[in-house]
Order: sequence, then C-alpha cells, then structure tokens
Amino acid sequence: MEAKDLLGLDVGQAHTGIARASSVAQIAVPLAGVKTSELIQTLQKLIKDQETEAIVIGLPRNLSSEDTAQTKWVRDWAAAAKNQIAVPFYWQDEALTSKIAGLRQAASKKPMDEHAVAAAIILQDFLDEPVAARVPC
Repeated sequence: MEAKDLLGLDVGQAHTGIARASSVAQIAVPLAGVKTSELIQTLQKLIKDQETEAIVIGLPRNLSSEDTAQTKWVRDWAAAAKNQIAVPFYWQDEALTSKIAGLRQAASKKPMDEHAVAAAIILQDFLDEPVAARVPC
C-alpha cells in the first residue's frame, strides 16, 4: 500500500494552520501556519509535492454545536476551495481545539504555530473516528 497524505486545516479569516498525517502511520503532526489569503496556493503545492488523499477542515461551532458566523465563513471558504482543488474534503468538529492547542503551545519548549497545532488536533480527531462517521464537505 502506498502512503498518501491527509492534510488538516484550522481555517481562520487571517491565518490558517496546516497539519499532515500519513494514511499509513495515522499520526497527525503540525506542519505550518500560513496567511489564509495564500492557503489555496500552499495547498496546491503540497498536493503536487506529495500525493494527498483528502483535506480535513475543522468546522467551528459554538459549544452547543450550533453554527456561528465563523461556521458560515468556513463553509463558504471550503465551497470555493473545492472548485480549485481536486481531492475530497471532509469536515471535523473543532470544538475546543484552539484552547487545547494554546495549552500545548504554552507547555512546549519548542516554538510552535498554535494554528498548526490546532490543525493537528483536528486531523487526529478525524483519524480516530470510524470511517463511517466521516462527514464529506
């Protein structure tokens, strides 16, 4: 079996975190933080450089699992991105990932991009879910 990458995203209006995981190893690691305005180009390069199986986008909602203005913005961004990137997209609930990422960053001795850490948490949550529970965009 040839390993393919999965990319996880913590999409924000200004800054986005990117994480990567091998479909074989199934361990998400923070990759980078980029300006959201440069995200499509960055993803296209990553997909070209490494065979990518899918992109997992963190879906922001409030703690009652209701949509917010940010939810709508991320859904709109994903709809536009799907027109420019030819791999499957999936949603993954991102509840509390930014808070957890901030705690991990504070505890780390190495500098880390908090958004990339949040993306890794989102991607790991996706990998840990049963395949039947995965929600396509």
